[in-house]
Amino acid sequence: MRIALHTKVRADRIEEYEAAHREVPAELTAAIRAAGATSWTIWRSGTDLFHVIDCEDYAALLAELERLPVNIAWQARMDELLDVAHDYSADGAAAGLPVAWEL
Repeated sequence: MRIALHTKVRADRIEEYEAAHREVPAELTAAIRAAGATSWTIWRSGTDLFHVIDCEDYAALLAELERLPVNIAWQARMDELLDVAHDYSADGAAAGLPVAWEL
């Protein structure tokens, strides 16, 4: 399945956000893959962040990542940089952007 998400970085923290993503911990990327993601891409337009995630089961991916210490630490770091954060709760599984058109 493919999921698209919209989050927002704080205008005064864009450089820190991008620097953090140049150095995502290997333990975190391994955990994301082990939880079922086959790819995850983030695009930025101004302060808007658009994520596209390919995974088998998005709800299961979130449930697995939500409780992992490496992801909890990463999300705490991201909370300092984001105005709108990625929702790892059970409700977050339904927070994907609706498809408007597809080729």
